Amino acid sequence: MKKTITRRMTLATLSSLALMGAGSTLVQAQTAYPSQPIKFIVPYPAGGTTDVLARMVAQKMQESWQQTVVVENKPGAGGTIGNNLVAKAPADGYTVLFGIVALVQQMTLMKLPYDPIKDFAPISRVAITPAVFAASTTLPVNNLAELIKLVKANPGKYSFGTYGPGTSAHLQGELLNLQTGIDLLHIPYQGAAPLVTAMLGGQLSTAFMDAGSSRQHIPKFKVLGVTGSERLSWLPNVPTFKEQGLNSFEPMGWVGLLLPGATPKPVVDKFSAETQRILKLPDVREKIEAMGLIPGGETSDSFGKVMKSDADIYARIIRDAKITLN
Repeated sequence: MKKTITRRMTLATLSSLALMGAGSTLVQAQTAYPSQPIKFIVPYPAGGTTDVLARMVAQKMQESWQQTVVVENKPGAGGTIGNNLVAKAPADGYTVLFGIVALVQQMTLMKLPYDPIKDFAPISRVAITPAVFAASTTLPVNNLAELIKLVKANPGKYSFGTYGPGTSAHLQGELLNLQTGIDLLHIPYQGAAPLVTAMLGGQLSTAFMDAGSSRQHIPKFKVLGVTGSERLSWLPNVPTFKEQGLNSFEPMGWVGLLLPGATPKPVVDKFSAETQRILKLPDVREKIEAMGLIPGGETSDSFGKVMKSDADIYARIIRDAKITLN
């Protein structure tokens, strides 16, 4: 009997020590992290909004953590090359994705080598990117209702431009067609620069453009609506789509930080806390707002809820509007 009791006590003691050891390992992971250089993977070319934000955060994080933070651009295949690189990277907190909302939109549009929800651990959004719906100054309209009336009276004549098939702008344009019964023709461009050039040159009737890449040109267009649930501070006279009776235009684009899905929670939480601290700095907020964007900075859990909600809303839009990538 004594031997049995002793054996049970020994097993219990070993189990307790094992649990203490596991807890100690987690604490060490949190306190020792980061102990080596960190890589920010930007799945888009250098010079764009995502890249600029990544380099700004990298600099602040490097100063704070006294650890090298490098930005590597891995463009291609609509961002999926860079996304996949991070999804398959070691879950140790040293390879980080600087992703955008397309990450969850693509779930319904294409077959992916990763699961955008399960294979990533959200850290925080860095910036929220509202979109504006602009019309050429040559169009004889001053608001969305007048545009709808004009397009219905001239079927097949007018167009909307976007950054490419399957982008937020494409989904928003098809949603507008679906809800208003108009037939704006989709004309995709390879990025923001050629789209803005086409609008300025009068080759396009309208366009959905993200605020980050178009703010400086906004005065040259007629802005008929903005996405989101509130008006933009720098466009106070432009109503949201919701104010104009349209639904599902509330989600806005975002640029956010994500780690591989299996990254230990203490590391995720520490990275998220540092990101939130950086995004509260006055000079960082000022730079983000100057780009026409809204500073982010929520917790990992909150960002995760945004990702899931956005994925559901965009999946419904894609199905209802029968959007496919040919």
